[in-house]
Amino acid sequence: MSSAPAPPDPSEPTVDRQRRRVLDHLLTIPKGIAQVDFQANHWTGLVFLAALFVGGWQFGVFGLLGTVAATLTAHMFGVSWRDRISLGLEGFCGTLIGVSLVLYLDARWMTVLLVVGGAIAGSVLTSALRVVLAPYDLPTFTAPFCVITSVMVIGGPSFGRVWAEHAGTAPPSATAPGTAMTWTYFWKGIFNGVGQVFFQDQWYVGLIFLAGLVIAGWVTGLVALVSSLIGLLTGWALGAQAADLGAGLYGYNSVLTGLALFGTFVAVTSVSAVYAVIGTVSAAGVTAGIGTLFEVVGGHTLTWPFVLVTWVFLAAVPLLNKIERAG
Repeated sequence: MSSAPAPPDPSEPTVDRQRRRVLDHLLTIPKGIAQVDFQANHWTGLVFLAALFVGGWQFGVFGLLGTVAATLTAHMFGVSWRDRISLGLEGFCGTLIGVSLVLYLDARWMTVLLVVGGAIAGSVLTSALRVVLAPYDLPTFTAPFCVITSVMVIGGPSFGRVWAEHAGTAPPSATAPGTAMTWTYFWKGIFNGVGQVFFQDQWYVGLIFLAGLVIAGWVTGLVALVSSLIGLLTGWALGAQAADLGAGLYGYNSVLTGLALFGTFVAVTSVSAVYAVIGTVSAAGVTAGIGTLFEVVGGHTLTWPFVLVTWVFLAAVPLLNKIERAG
């Protein structure tokens, strides 16, 4: 991740300082979107935002709404600007809350209210989890998003105005069952694994997200691509439904896990590469278990597999002499 912005130059004209300050505040929004994939690069975030709009205007609008609401909440309550907000670290859970809820509940005014409320709650929960996890030196990751969205989806059926027009989100295998892998499922599944981090199931949208990661660094893009492939192959080897593999449903948690365990939170070495591969395989395997556990609420695994697996792998690092946390 990039370092915090440099402090203002006292010799810089007042008007220029004000413009720079406004720009720095505006750039927290694309950075927040980029931080879904651990990047503090505003160009990456703008490409990600474009990808969401390509996937559907509602994803772009509601993802942006969630990011803004979460970032403003953190700013209002006094979360550190330099260490958190300026890097986009207070916005990414809001992004995912916005995209997920419009996917599950459809684009309407009730969803607007729920996204704003969910982003506000997610911001508070982020700070609470930071306090709880601090003794273990573990990041919150997307856990606040997972908790808020899971609660809303589980509780949704109890509220008529929330659930009456909710969108159907059955997995692709519901209409195309079978484990026979095809070339089309294979190559689309690799790109969809990258896109499904943002709940996008069109391969070309995943390709745009991949381009955004390459902007942040070609190694970052390569890690995401390889991790998606590993997740897909793991699901295929275990006999997962081919249509679900083609939709990237077994790749996206592996993408996040691979990015987290190779370079972002763990120092890059040949041993840590093996460690990251084991983590990506584990995330794909856990995906099926979480999906089955959550079948009662539509099987929405969200990014729970990534969160749980990566917490375990990072918690183990202090006792693994050949694995080091990134500086």
